[in-house]
Amino acid sequence: MSYGDDATVRRILTASGDTWAVVGLSNNTARAAYGVARVLQRAGKRIVPVHPKAETVLGEQGYASLAEIPFPVDVVDVFVNSELAGPVADQAVAKGAKAVWFQLGVVDEEAYARTRRAGLDMVMDRCPAIELPLL
Repeated sequence: MSYGDDATVRRILTASGDTWAVVGLSNNTARAAYGVARVLQRAGKRIVPVHPKAETVLGEQGYASLAEIPFPVDVVDVFVNSELAGPVADQAVAKGAKAVWFQLGVVDEEAYARTRRAGLDMVMDRCPAIELPLL
């Protein structure tokens, strides 16, 4: 089951804003996060890598956590496993993001409910790199 209807997907990709924090993004080009971040960049999004190593990835300065990013973030794209994803969603709410996107295979129904209650758009178990060409 996927969470987030097509209208929500479209709104996040086209109207929520162009600064996307990509949680779990590192310079490991074999990881899905790297390929998806590249697709987002090509689509005109500013990607902000969030990873404990705080590496610069795809030309963008990285940060160890969402809280350390010194500017507003529109969408938080989550590439961590489901057990870690809920706290990231809570951090996205605290950061003032407009939307949270849990990648394919990342599912936390309680986090989804909390994030929606907080007024954010949320999509879960889908991939923006798959959805963008469908717009």
